Amino acid sequence: MKLDNIEYLRMDSDSPQIIEEWGWKYHHIGIPTEKKMENEKYIPHLKFFVPGFEKSPYGIEWMRSEKDSPIHELIQKTPHIAFEVENLDLELSKRKFEVLTKPNSPSDDVKVAMIKHNGAPIELIEFKKPVANNI
Repeated sequence: MKLDNIEYLRMDSDSPQIIEEWGWKYHHIGIPTEKKMENEKYIPHLKFFVPGFEKSPYGIEWMRSEKDSPIHELIQKTPHIAFEVENLDLELSKRKFEVLTKPNSPSDDVKVAMIKHNGAPIELIEFKKPVANNI
């Protein structure tokens, strides 16, 4: 953003633009590991394991991939941060992102895509919201 022809820089106390202006919400951080862990949940079509996510109050998701996993190599080797968005397709269409993984559903009622910014993978995640019953 420019203000009086001066490029705006984020101050230390400012929230990131994606939170302040775009309305994204922090969801989790994904950390690749090669270590087998307790209570790993296996996701067969992605050929990777996710242990401990449901018990982390901070949203820490460990990820362990099999050698032939179809997950992009950058995602398998570099931690990523995930943000919940209201409409994944809209977010991808209105900004010029480098897309690593096109929108897909890793599980029921979830749609994700992976983008790359400054060499880091970023996950955008949309949850199917239950339709409210009008009583």
